[in-house]
Amino acid sequence: MAFKPLHDRVLVRRVQSDEKTKGGLIIPDSAKEKPAEGEIVSVGEGARKDSGELIAPSVKAGDRVLFGKWSGTEVTVDGEELLIMKESDILGIIA
Repeated sequence: MAFKPLHDRVLVRRVQSDEKTKGGLIIPDSAKEKPAEGEIVSVGEGARKDSGELIAPSVKAGDRVLFGKWSGTEVTVDGEELLIMKESDILGIIA
């Protein structure tokens, strides 16, 4: 990947949602919501305190995370649709 986020930002690839409901109904693309789950592609070096000390990020590339519905900015990198967001927009890491 030719893109590295700055400071406390992360680059996230959305995880594809299911095509069917639990009952077996097929969901058309127009009715699907964008998933709020993704995989970290790349992480910045971290935020800085007022003293200049670096605060290391809590996530790393490859982590599966949950984020808010309206979090991040959609960007296209190497022809792939990704999200770039602040680390604070991430709600949690999925184990």
